[in-house]
Amino acid sequence: MSTSSSSSSAPRKYLDTKTSWIVWSAGVFAYIVAVTQRTSFGVAGLDATERFAATASVLSIFTVLQYLVYAGMQIPVGIMVDRYGSRLMIGVGATLMFAGQAVLAFAEHVSLGYLGRVLVGAGDAMTFISVLRLLPAWFSHKRIPVLNQVTSMVGQAGQLLSLVPFAAVLHTFGWTPSFVSLAALSLLAVILSFSLIRDMPPEIRALRTAAGPRLKVTTMLSLAAKEPATRLGFWTHMTTSFSLHVVLMAWGYPFLIAGQGLDPAVASGLLSIFVIMGFVAGPVIGALTARYPVRRSTMALTGIFFSMLCWAVVLSLSGPAPLWLLIVLFAALAAGGPMSMIGFDFARGFNPPNVIGTATGVVNVGGFLGALLTIGAIGVVLDIVREASGPNAPLYTLDGFRIAFAVQFIPYLVGVFFMLLLRKKVRARMEAEDGLAIRPLHRAIIENYWSGRKRKNGDI
Repeated sequence: MSTSSSSSSAPRKYLDTKTSWIVWSAGVFAYIVAVTQRTSFGVAGLDATERFAATASVLSIFTVLQYLVYAGMQIPVGIMVDRYGSRLMIGVGATLMFAGQAVLAFAEHVSLGYLGRVLVGAGDAMTFISVLRLLPAWFSHKRIPVLNQVTSMVGQAGQLLSLVPFAAVLHTFGWTPSFVSLAALSLLAVILSFSLIRDMPPEIRALRTAAGPRLKVTTMLSLAAKEPATRLGFWTHMTTSFSLHVVLMAWGYPFLIAGQGLDPAVASGLLSIFVIMGFVAGPVIGALTARYPVRRSTMALTGIFFSMLCWAVVLSLSGPAPLWLLIVLFAALAAGGPMSMIGFDFARGFNPPNVIGTATGVVNVGGFLGALLTIGAIGVVLDIVREASGPNAPLYTLDGFRIAFAVQFIPYLVGVFFMLLLRKKVRARMEAEDGLAIRPLHRAIIENYWSGRKRKNGDI
C-alpha cells in the first residue's frame, strides 16, 4: 500500500523541525510513563496478595479490568483526540494515571485497588493513540513509519522501569512509597505534556480554524469505519499481535512451566525475547515499510504465516518442544508487535487528517479484542479438557495446552481472510485513483531482476 497525500497535514516548512522533535520527545516520555504504570502491578503481584489478602483469581481481575478499560476506550479516545487534540488527551491521561497510582498507594481494600487500576487503564488508553496522532502534524510522511516503530519501541522501556527501579523501591521501602513514586512520575508527565506538547504548528491551526466547523462525532466515526484501509488496519493489527498478547498477558508462563516442563528461570528468559525482539525488529520493519510501502501488507502476512507455521510445528509434537524451537516461536510472535504497527500506517495513510485519531483508535482495538477473546476461549477449552480427563486430572497438561492453543488458528484464519479481502479493495482504489499498477510480488521480483541484468549488460 502506498501512503496517500493525506498523511502529512502540514506544509513541509513546518515539518521535521527542532520543535517537531521536542513535541515528539515529550509525547514519547508520557508514553514511557504510561507503559511503566501499565506493567507495574505485575511486579507487585506477591505484595498485592498480602496487602489485599486476595486469592489469585481476585488478583487476576486487576489485569482484566485494566485491559478491558484500555480496549474499550480506544475508539472514544480516537474520536476525542481528533476533536480536542493530543496535548489535552496526553495531559489528561497522565493525570488519570497519577490519580490511579495515588489511590492504589493508600488502598487497603481490594475495591479501592480495582478503582486505582481502572484509572490507570483509562489514562494509559489515552496516551499511545495521542502520541501517534502528533506525527502527521509535525513530520514528513517518509519519517512516520520509522517513528511509529521507534515510538512503540522506546515506550517499552517503561517495562524496564517497572522491572528494575520500581521493583527495587517496592522491596526496599514498601507498598505506599513505591506507588507514590509512580504517581509522582505521572505528575512529571502532566507538567511536561502541557508545557511542551502542541497539537500542530500555529499556522496550521489557523488554517484549520478558517476551514470550517468541526465534524460531528458520528461523522468522524462513520468516515473512519467506512474506509477500507481502516478496516485493513484493524485486521492487520489483530492478526499480527493477538497471539503475542495471549502469551504475555495470560498463558505463556503456564504453558512453558506446566506444559513444556521448563524451569521458571528459563521460562522468564524466553518471555524476555518479546522485549528484545521489539528493539531489534522495530526499526527494521519501520525502514522496510517506509521504503516499500506497497508491500506493507505482504510483510504482515509473511509474519503471520510464519507464526502460524511455528505454532503448528510446536503443537503437533508428541512431547515438549526443543528449546531452540520455542525460541523461534517466541521470536516470530514478538515480531508481531512491530508488524502490528503497519495497521496504524494504513489508518494514517488513507484517512483525512481530521479523523486520523478516530481511525487509529479503531485499529488499536483489534489486537486487544482478539487477545481477550482468544484468552477466554483457551481458558474454556482447558477446563473442558480437564473435565473430560477425570475429576483428579491436573488443570494444566501438555495435551490440554496442545488442544486449547489450537483455538488460535481460528482468529488467524479469519484475520488473514479479511486482510486479503480488504487489501484487494484498497489496491483497486489506488489503481483507479492514482493510476498505480501494483504487480504481484513474484512478478515484480522477476521483472526487477531482469531489468537489473539488462542495465548491467548495457542493454538499456
